[in-house]
Amino acid sequence: MRGPSQVPGKLGDLMKATVEPQEGNKVKLSITIDSEEFEQQIDDAFKRIAREVRIPGFRPGKAPRKLLEARIGSEVARGEALEHAIPHYYSEAVLEHDVDVIASPEIDITEGREEGDVSFDAVVEVRPVVTVGGYDSLRVTIPSPSVSDADVDERIDVLRESFGTLEDVDRPAQTGDSVTIDIAGSRDGEEIEGLVAEDYLYEIGSGTVVAELDDQLATSKVGDTLTFTADHPDPDEDPVDFTVTVKAVKEKVLPDADDAFASEASEFETLEELRADLAKRMGMVKKVQAQMQIQQKTAEALAALVDIEPPEALVNQEVAQRIEDLAMRLQAQGLGLEEYLAGTGQDQEEWVSELKETAGQGVLVDLALRAVALAEEIEVGEEDLESEYEAVAARVGQSAAKVRKQLERNGQVPAIRSDLSKRKALEWLIEHVELVDEEGKTIDRASLEIEPPANEDADEGVTEEDDE
Repeated sequence: MRGPSQVPGKLGDLMKATVEPQEGNKVKLSITIDSEEFEQQIDDAFKRIAREVRIPGFRPGKAPRKLLEARIGSEVARGEALEHAIPHYYSEAVLEHDVDVIASPEIDITEGREEGDVSFDAVVEVRPVVTVGGYDSLRVTIPSPSVSDADVDERIDVLRESFGTLEDVDRPAQTGDSVTIDIAGSRDGEEIEGLVAEDYLYEIGSGTVVAELDDQLATSKVGDTLTFTADHPDPDEDPVDFTVTVKAVKEKVLPDADDAFASEASEFETLEELRADLAKRMGMVKKVQAQMQIQQKTAEALAALVDIEPPEALVNQEVAQRIEDLAMRLQAQGLGLEEYLAGTGQDQEEWVSELKETAGQGVLVDLALRAVALAEEIEVGEEDLESEYEAVAARVGQSAAKVRKQLERNGQVPAIRSDLSKRKALEWLIEHVELVDEEGKTIDRASLEIEPPANEDADEGVTEEDDE
């Protein structure tokens, strides 16, 4: 933001503005409009009034100014001109002085309510400029991209579970076993629909009926009849009396982890080949997860360096934007926001509170990235803008030239530059941040690179001569 000075541009000496810092992260713009310039605003106000006032002998909008002045007085038009023009002059001053406002201004007309030059003050909150000491030595923890033998063993065990078989056992049941039972839930001697079943196969410990069922079945034997009272699965219902008869106890028997199992469970002939394939697949997933974590963790670490509370005006803007984005996505699916909250079981006040918290974090990240861009003198050139125009054009199905023209006409290019600058700042940080795993060991960035599929490598090696 430039210091106090006369506003340059098309209005020239007809409008002057100065900017002074105020307490509470605010500035005061003091703006004066020459009476000659403001006279045009009054004349325009009379024209608008003429369209609304009925004067005998004149069509709407055609009554001359002198007649209107005689009928209603000049003070009405001046008041209308002040109300209509001051926001325009305020916006001109904000633009010319690069004032980064984040809230609506408090405007006080100091001169010119009745005649002469017009002067007014506009006190407005601006985006704070923060410092983020230590941004160039950030250290973030992300999941290790390496795959251990234990990781592969765990995945092999999951596969074995899916190929396991249930076999009858002659012993008391225990957690993890499956039992065949007849179960009947009743109240006052009347069976309850939905809580009665015969030959029901139930895994002990799954907790899919009521918690008390697992407690009762543990250590039970074939032929046992269990009776107990438990809370109804629906918390709005009264407790239920259960009678359960144990008819069979079965344990899951897993296949041995050997070549025969590998051949049955996959396209590989040996366990070694299956383990190698699982390790490769898990490695790719871990690398993707780690890469996704880098951006998030870097942003969080950067926000922690900001030593101010996020301005409420910016938080409210962020919340409003996130709600609008969500509402648009829901609308595309034929849903409303209330339906979404009801479907997810979220309380609206609690949801908004959580949204404000995450929005506040986003505001701090935004302020910090601006600070990094400034400190590192990150610039956005015309090539960057052109690439962004082309990207937007591809999304909306228009030409890049048309997109640029629309953005320029709407005054959105500065915002585009700012977004690109922050994006570059984040990319710079990600390149320089120190990466460590959960044990504090440094992660080599080369270990995060994902190898392209073998067929892509082969294609790259084909020359025109080979193709012929």
